Amino acid sequence: MRIAVPNKGRLHDPSMELLERAGLHVENGAARKLYAETVDPDVTVLFVRAADIPGYVRDGAADMGITGLDQVRESGHDLTELLDLGFGNCRLVLAAPENGEIHTVSDIEGKTVATEFPHVTRSFFEERGVDADVVEVTGATELTPHVEMADAIVDITSTGTTLRVNRLAVVEEVLSSSVRLFARPDVTADDKVQQVTMAFESVLAADGKRYLMMNAPKSKLDDVREVIPGMGGPTVMDIAGEEADGDATVAVHVVVDERKVFETIGNLREVGASDILVTEIERLVE
Repeated sequence: MRIAVPNKGRLHDPSMELLERAGLHVENGAARKLYAETVDPDVTVLFVRAADIPGYVRDGAADMGITGLDQVRESGHDLTELLDLGFGNCRLVLAAPENGEIHTVSDIEGKTVATEFPHVTRSFFEERGVDADVVEVTGATELTPHVEMADAIVDITSTGTTLRVNRLAVVEEVLSSSVRLFARPDVTADDKVQQVTMAFESVLAADGKRYLMMNAPKSKLDDVREVIPGMGGPTVMDIAGEEADGDATVAVHVVVDERKVFETIGNLREVGASDILVTEIERLVE
């Protein structure tokens, strides 16, 4: 089974980190390679331009692919989205000169729009019933309105800084995108595809979570449960060497939101918990 991942750029490192955390360690590194084996003999990683990944998956060169939703929509290929991986967030926006005459999508009627995403852009205007001349460019899209190549642009933005620097204002969002895990429709039921998807899901589920372990007197368990903002009831275990009767000390384990760890520890100390240990979670299979 082959997974296509971005070979460089801002999407490469997060994709590789996800593979590592999911347990698919890439053998002998990935630098300057076109493909690499993983610790799973049935899984190979292909290193491909993000824009080419939808085609690799569609044509069967890869079974799964990690790339942006914007790239898949632009390709026009019929792929199945398995997971939103939660990074590479950006927007594809319609933008025009700040002090120009274009303030709404309807103002584009009869005008020229430059973009690196002609398929998505044409579809957007067709849905709005706007007739615009869409011109494909391969770089420096923000420059085109200032050299009279276009009246407006459709381009990717993350923070909007580049648009502001080039005196362009957002007219409307065309597409909200992030990096997703895609597969061909005919392989989604494959056992290995489902195994990889579950591994990635477990990594995403663990993000922002911490594992708390502590000791507490049995008589204080109800109080401990009251202050734990966990994913369910805590796990309570007897401690070796403790007497079963009386007010024995027990071990309590629970998963909590990282943002609530600071407050939770203070509350736990107040109700009698001790020896509190906080650890990171690599994967969480729910």
